[in-house]
Amino acid sequence: MRSLVLPGRTASRTAAQAAERLQRLGFALIVPLLLLLMWAVAARHGWMPPQILPAPDVVGATIVDLWQSGDLLSNTAISLQRVVEGFALGATCGFVLGLAMGLSPDVEAFVRPLFTAVSQVPALGWIPLLMLLVGIGEPLKIIVIARAAGVPVALNTLAGVRAVPPQLIEVGRIFRFRRPQMLRYVVLPAAVPPMFTGIRYGLTHAWTALVAVELLASSEGLGYLLVWGQQMFQLDEVIAAMAAIGLIGYVMDYGLARIEAHLQRWRPVSVQAGAA
Repeated sequence: MRSLVLPGRTASRTAAQAAERLQRLGFALIVPLLLLLMWAVAARHGWMPPQILPAPDVVGATIVDLWQSGDLLSNTAISLQRVVEGFALGATCGFVLGLAMGLSPDVEAFVRPLFTAVSQVPALGWIPLLMLLVGIGEPLKIIVIARAAGVPVALNTLAGVRAVPPQLIEVGRIFRFRRPQMLRYVVLPAAVPPMFTGIRYGLTHAWTALVAVELLASSEGLGYLLVWGQQMFQLDEVIAAMAAIGLIGYVMDYGLARIEAHLQRWRPVSVQAGAA
């Protein structure tokens, strides 16, 4: 029998949720708007030379010029392609490695010490060695990005597999699931939220590593725009590239956070169902 939901109650709940979202958005915009105001005041009163701190309207005009010329769009597309390729490689390897360590204590005992040692070296710390091995072309960037993304994915996949409630495993045994069935129907669904957290952090690290490696060894991409603006002493172009990098990174993280929040909502339900 379906439960009866009153239209007025649903409308009031929707309005309350919308008001709460607007309130959160307002709080989130306070600090950026204050910083923008301070920036505009500092530029207007000449507290710093315009070569060092260009005015916000100058940076806005630069962003428009870069967009109209196609430089911003083309370099953004190159950076996004690199991060997608590197993240896909790193996330896949990290998922397989974390899953293997989580399912087999022997694999973890064999692999974990070396993995821990390798993960302690920052992704950028591998660049000098990788330059000698693969040069400064695209393979260097893909490998650095993959390394940055793979570590958090592997660790969170391992944690997710190890955190599967024993009650769910027992239910799978009652149904006489074989190992592939246990993995597909019990382990992976229960471990999805921690794994997705690893994907979110992995993408954030991949984006950061991308910009850093483009700063050091690239003639294209958003990181290159930063270097080019710094070399030409065009700080408005540097700030414009920084704004693009920050905005894209925020959009990617926000999108994954929303998906993760959706997954987290049904996680307790699945756990309680397994315990029952």
